[in-house]
Amino acid sequence: MKTLIHAALFSLLSFSALPALAQATPININEASAEELATLPGIGEVKAQAIVDDREANGDYKSLEDLTRVDGIGETTVSNLAEEATL
Repeated sequence: MKTLIHAALFSLLSFSALPALAQATPININEASAEELATLPGIGEVKAQAIVDDREANGDYKSLEDLTRVDGIGETTVSNLAEEATL
């Protein structure tokens, strides 16, 4: 019985760590969908769609700083994305 309880607790703890592991992989801003971009810190649905629209109109981003060409995205937002986003 004790082993069964330990196995159940291990399973629960393992599954609770999955969201944290999912965030460990940076999102490529040149390839991500609006839905994926919306998961980034400081980027909601509206900004995510604006990123996709800007990318389609002006081409791929060469650096994360290029995100500042999107209305509502400033240097602070870009610096907060350093660990979460990639090119």
